[in-house]
Amino acid sequence: MDTLIHDLRDITIRRISVSEMDNNVYLLTAKESGAQLLIDAADDLPAIQALLRDAAADTAATPTLKLIVTTHQHWDHVRALPALVEATGVRTAAGTDDAPELPVKVDVLLDHGSVGNFEGFDVTAVHLRGHTPGSVALVYQDPAGPAHIFSGDSLFPGGVGNTQKDPERFNQLISDVSERLFDVYPDDTVVHPGHGNPTTLGAERPHLEEWRARGW
Repeated sequence: MDTLIHDLRDITIRRISVSEMDNNVYLLTAKESGAQLLIDAADDLPAIQALLRDAAADTAATPTLKLIVTTHQHWDHVRALPALVEATGVRTAAGTDDAPELPVKVDVLLDHGSVGNFEGFDVTAVHLRGHTPGSVALVYQDPAGPAHIFSGDSLFPGGVGNTQKDPERFNQLISDVSERLFDVYPDDTVVHPGHGNPTTLGAERPHLEEWRARGW
């Protein structure tokens, strides 16, 4: 299976799906430097290690995993995290309010607007409250094309993440997604969710009020 989903000017984006929950694991690799960012070490360490090996083809430099980011605290997104950290010694990052619940020490706390600087690309954290208190999306702004949002479980094709029928949590999440994603980024922005298939903000934007009215 080809794990390469986007071959951009400065980076590649690779994805695998792991576990019975169809969790997406994403890997960004800088073409020039080989610096890498992995998003959500959800499960299946051997599959993640194979993903890292695949990405060696994306750079003439030595690929080097610099950071493992967890989008949110839920168990299905962290099952391979302790083993990957043990195997690589790589630093970890997560939203400030979710970090204490992770099964590893979190080295970098992410707040709204936190920017991660890698050799050849940057990503920006967007705090999206509601699915969990510290859920974050990560945004890569491609200098030569659309932005890419790694939305965790906060935004999917067809709706926002699960808020367990809690009106307060749902209103917080729909408001954050509206104000911090849809009001900021254009329609061609690609959304890479924590489970399932990608979408774009443009495909979902017409349905925002419908989601708000239905309450999930």
